[in-house]
Amino acid sequence: MPYVVDQRNVVARSGFDLCWRTGYWTPAAAGAVKAGELPVGCQCDKDVVGADTCAPAARGAADAPAAVAAAAPAAAAKCDFSVNLSADSTFAFNKATLTGSAKTTLDNAVIAKLGNCAAVDTLIITGHTDRLGAQGYNQKLSEKRADAVKAYLLAKGVKAANVETMGAGKTQPIKGCDDKLGRKKLIECLAPNRRVTVDVKGPAK
Repeated sequence: MPYVVDQRNVVARSGFDLCWRTGYWTPAAAGAVKAGELPVGCQCDKDVVGADTCAPAARGAADAPAAVAAAAPAAAAKCDFSVNLSADSTFAFNKATLTGSAKTTLDNAVIAKLGNCAAVDTLIITGHTDRLGAQGYNQKLSEKRADAVKAYLLAKGVKAANVETMGAGKTQPIKGCDDKLGRKKLIECLAPNRRVTVDVKGPAK
């Protein structure tokens, strides 16, 4: 599922009313998974899925257009992107300190791209852990990981006003591993779940 859904099968949203993406999100998945008659991405990322996909299909001759409508104004260019800081190249096991590799990724994949934005409407940083350990501990660790990324971005000149951090703890894994594995191999197997995602939305220059 490309988006987080609650028990009512409703897409979860952040404080900025943005849909929470999972680690399985891709433009293709957003347009493929249905919510009713239309793809779920039509609720959250219509600009990615495309207006043609999200428009109800015409049925029968009665629905045929009587005349060619005037061309709509071109949509404003967007500066929307997502970055996944994954596995132990970002954080060592049980740690919330950014590695040198993670800082390089933030410089190249976030800071550099922000230079193409006319403004930043929202910048949401979500921390994640693997499933080892208690939920309360993992929740705090995921929040610390998100805060570590935020602190680095602020130090690089990103304005704090539109930056939101949150911790998902161990609730949104992207990889499952067999409990029969030895602890060392289990930690290695669960590495993709120890990550931080950065989601940016705003107009392009």
